[in-house]
Amino acid sequence: MRKKAIYLIFFLFSSSFLISSSQTHPDEILFQSAKVLIFDEKWEEAQEKLEELIENYPDSQFYSQAHFYRAKCLSEQKGREAAALKAYKSFLKQKDKNKSLIEESEISIMQLAYGLYERGRKSYLLEIEERIDSPSKVIRYFAAIKLSFVNNKRIASKGIPVLKQIIRKEKDAELKDRAKIALLRIDPDALKDLEDEDYEERMLILKLRVYSKGEKEPEFSLNIPWALADLALLALSEEDKENLIEEGYDLDEIIDRLLKERGEIIRVVTKTKIFKIWID
Repeated sequence: MRKKAIYLIFFLFSSSFLISSSQTHPDEILFQSAKVLIFDEKWEEAQEKLEELIENYPDSQFYSQAHFYRAKCLSEQKGREAAALKAYKSFLKQKDKNKSLIEESEISIMQLAYGLYERGRKSYLLEIEERIDSPSKVIRYFAAIKLSFVNNKRIASKGIPVLKQIIRKEKDAELKDRAKIALLRIDPDALKDLEDEDYEERMLILKLRVYSKGEKEPEFSLNIPWALADLALLALSEEDKENLIEEGYDLDEIIDRLLKERGEIIRVVTKTKIFKIWID
């Protein structure tokens, strides 16, 4: 009796599994199987599953992801780096590609390209050079740091403006240090020039005057080192900030303009106030 009960349980379990499997689309089965194989680092077997999906199910919801994971499988196989790079580029051409995988693909392309360059295939450097102007700062920063390892200083120097941007604007200390080391690899003088430039900016004074319309004397005056320029904006009253925003003035744009037009007085007029801002 107990034996029959065990057979019955086994039969019911098997039946429910078959019903569940029959309701799962074959493209999904291929995709999930490939991901399990990837987890087990069985790259070639996973690649085969993904290629079967790509070939037979072009309308699958997993189609674009299959391109990405196929590229991943190829990148893990020795000697398949060029094919992997091509596969990542194929993924980036997909219309419904997963946005979270785009940056990962771009970075993988640059890593693969640099590896191929080191083996004498110099044309692959273009893959990194082309990404130095990417709208994504993650991609742009990675490209600049990667180019700093290139022996050809003419090509490596293309990353200098981006590396300077990292040092000037980013707050992450580790990232800034990596950018400084990269600059030293390319041109030690570039880092010295940047330090001189920073010193010059630290010596600048931002001057701010706020007048009520019709008055000759300012109701608010402030002289502050340029390095603390943000504090000058914070020192404005909430009413003055709201007036500026209502009139369509962007405080960040004003700061940028001050640097470009150093010494010139920027005059901003609102309904009730006149602001004068300049750098000495």
